Amino acid sequence: GIHNFCDGLAIGSAFAASVTGGISTTIAVFCHELPHEIGDFAVLLKAGMRPKQAIVYNVVSSVLAFCGMLIGVMLGNIESASLWIFTVVGGMFLYVSLVDMLPEMMSVDSRDGENPFFHLVFQACGMFLGIGIMLIIAMYEDKMKTMMEP
Repeated sequence: GIHNFCDGLAIGSAFAASVTGGISTTIAVFCHELPHEIGDFAVLLKAGMRPKQAIVYNVVSSVLAFCGMLIGVMLGNIESASLWIFTVVGGMFLYVSLVDMLPEMMSVDSRDGENPFFHLVFQACGMFLGIGIMLIIAMYEDKMKTMMEP
């Protein structure tokens, strides 16, 4: 829930700063949240929850992102608060990636006859795809601004 709340804060603050910044932040959050939510659902099912119960827990957790977005929009209009929000949320993203995701990536078990190098290449491709998407957004941000102007 805290992770989703921070995602909402980032999206809200980015939209308060600029529409293009908000769109690029939303795309970045979507790209990392989709597999994250599917993974959370799988973990909840594996822990013994019924599918409907797991969906309810995921929805409740996702509502916190909406609450964070509302607070982010309100605080994002204060320039000094916006900088602090991005700092805290960036730290939270680094924490999640280094403490939660990195050990999980390292603990992938290979099947018989499967090369463990395949998992490394597959994970690296996913990371480079995300970096590429963000690079393209950064390169064409000015064109995005002109497209959205009336």
